[in-house]
Amino acid sequence: MKKANLMVVGTSSGAGKSLFVTALCRIFYKDKYKVSPFKSQNMALNSYITKDGKEMGRAQVVQAEASGLEPEVEMNPILLKPSSMNKIQIIVCGKSIGNMSGVEYNQYKKNLISVLKETYSKIEAKNDIVIIEGAGSPAEINIKEEDISNFAMARIADAPVILVADIDRGGVFASIYGTIMLLKEEDRKRLKGIVINKFRGNKEVLKPGFEIIENLTGVKTLGVIPYADIDIEDEDSLSEKYKSFKLNKNSNKIKVSVIKLKHISNVTDIDALSIHDDVEIQFITERSQIGDEDLIIIPGSKNTIDDLKWLKESGIAEEIIKRARTKTIIFGICGGFQILGNKVKDPHHIEGDIEELNGLGL
Repeated sequence: MKKANLMVVGTSSGAGKSLFVTALCRIFYKDKYKVSPFKSQNMALNSYITKDGKEMGRAQVVQAEASGLEPEVEMNPILLKPSSMNKIQIIVCGKSIGNMSGVEYNQYKKNLISVLKETYSKIEAKNDIVIIEGAGSPAEINIKEEDISNFAMARIADAPVILVADIDRGGVFASIYGTIMLLKEEDRKRLKGIVINKFRGNKEVLKPGFEIIENLTGVKTLGVIPYADIDIEDEDSLSEKYKSFKLNKNSNKIKVSVIKLKHISNVTDIDALSIHDDVEIQFITERSQIGDEDLIIIPGSKNTIDDLKWLKESGIAEEIIKRARTKTIIFGICGGFQILGNKVKDPHHIEGDIEELNGLGL
């Protein structure tokens, strides 16, 4: 028997799909429904390891928590982790099946439709409601036929769809209209409403826009969500909250500099430090930014040798070695820990073309 479901797509990446799905999951959970999130495909470097040692996207982990569930990889069966400029690590049902180029993956992913059907069926069977999250924009016309994340998944699940639009970045009505009009007619029929996210001000000024959009597209605006500064782990690379962080040389707080590697991964490892009032954090990309910090962190990397090469070329590596000699604490996480060693080796070219490079020797 088909269970109740709903899909949430967005006018773009960062529109607020993940948080909106999280909110819906929490509301249904508090109303005593068995509810679960589902996202067919996620592209993210901030992954999560489940209790049985499998890997999935962090957004679905947060959504699972909101649903009162233990995270399981069926909630996010396909995870893509960029490892270089033209290679992606493909994680299917929590396990890596290897690296592919974008072209190779586009040709391969039709083979994963059966995986999506199977994992969605498992999630559906255990729950009263499934809230499905799309990815990026559903109207990327250059890759529409290869898109398995948005309306293709809505068709598999036979789900109605809500469109979330981010008003904070501007041009919200143009993005709504453009998205809807670029959809196939059969997909437009699935759209049940629009939610405008991240609004600041008096929503009454939006009403003329609601009417025009409804007249043009036949789709109603269901509501407006006010802008909120919510601190939840990010699934993609570096959180906006870190980008403006600077160290205050005159404060008595513990000062931490994190090297922003080109292929940085699992930045959420740093989140635990950021919640402490007596700790200051900055992310650095230049040698000159290293100053009088108490701790330097080299985080995880999806391309360790290439990031080590960049550290040397930028002069950051030399500066880190110098600081280590002055008793500054140097801390490496995962790939960053490997960088601290004498050599980093990649004889099978898993991450790139360079087989071996001397580390920092710390």
